[in-house]
Amino acid sequence: MKNKPLINLIKEYSLLSIIGMDKNVGKTTVLNYIINNLGKDKLPLGLTSIGRDGEDVDVVTNTSKPRIYVPCGSLIATSRQCLNYGDITREILLTTGIHTSMGEVIILRALSDGYVDLGGPSLNSQMNEICLRLRDIGASLTIVDGALNRKTFASPTITEATILSTGASLDRDMNKVVNRTIFGAELLSISKVEDENIFTLCKSFNSCHRVTLIYKNKDFKHLDVRTSLDASKKIIDNFDSSISYIYVKGVISDMLLNDLIKECNVRNVTIIADDGTKLFIKRETLSKLTIKGGVLRVLEPITLLCITCNPTSPYGYNFNRIDFLKALKENTSLPVFDVLGGD
Repeated sequence: MKNKPLINLIKEYSLLSIIGMDKNVGKTTVLNYIINNLGKDKLPLGLTSIGRDGEDVDVVTNTSKPRIYVPCGSLIATSRQCLNYGDITREILLTTGIHTSMGEVIILRALSDGYVDLGGPSLNSQMNEICLRLRDIGASLTIVDGALNRKTFASPTITEATILSTGASLDRDMNKVVNRTIFGAELLSISKVEDENIFTLCKSFNSCHRVTLIYKNKDFKHLDVRTSLDASKKIIDNFDSSISYIYVKGVISDMLLNDLIKECNVRNVTIIADDGTKLFIKRETLSKLTIKGGVLRVLEPITLLCITCNPTSPYGYNFNRIDFLKALKENTSLPVFDVLGGD
């Protein structure tokens, strides 16, 4: 990332998330790069995190990691406990009333350059409120630093655009890392449902309706299920050839899709998720759905800006930087950047 194309990609956005395929894939390095290279037109910068980030030792893997260094004037939303681990001079602007395991989330202004420790909320609704407050007090660009398995914060209901980080820590086999990363990017980038009438209809449903069957004549039926995870039996019991769409509000899992593929004729049936962060499926499952004639779509497509890659693992092994970068670039149309400065 010795050049500035990554910075050029994010300049038109005011709310960005960085999410990782795993721990230690270089998210913090990417964040620090963005902070260090932003033009003055994007300051002040707003920063927050899902979970804790910024510590010098990863509390899950016990491996060393870079710290987050911010310039004077940055706006920080972090938990009260995390205030003790930074070294900036600070001005507390407001308390949010949002509580985490590390205390209430506090919004402050950095009065000096220095290191910060980020710890934010765990619910999408809370993160949305935090981002709105940062914007309202003057943040030109707010960045949400994601955490392990919390890709829901890339949802377009939370942020405008997303960067996906991957790296050698995901697996010792470089080809497996490439394949998992490319498929992860494909899921995040699933296309929007084509029929605008169906889009409008789904958006009109109350959030308490977890699964809805939509028929060819645009009539619909809400199924009585508590969560999308235990919905397959109800869908199968109510399935017939007049169904054109199945709207699932919540997670779409391998189990759900495999049950439908096995028990239902899904040809010409479109299964709709809210967005790509709700898709927890394997490549082979999606392939089976496609072979059977089914289609997967979303209501809100995610703007995935690029992939960043870290060829170095904290677990004692590394990939060849050039080979890793090349393999990723050959398998995606997205821009790919080496977080250690190779591209």
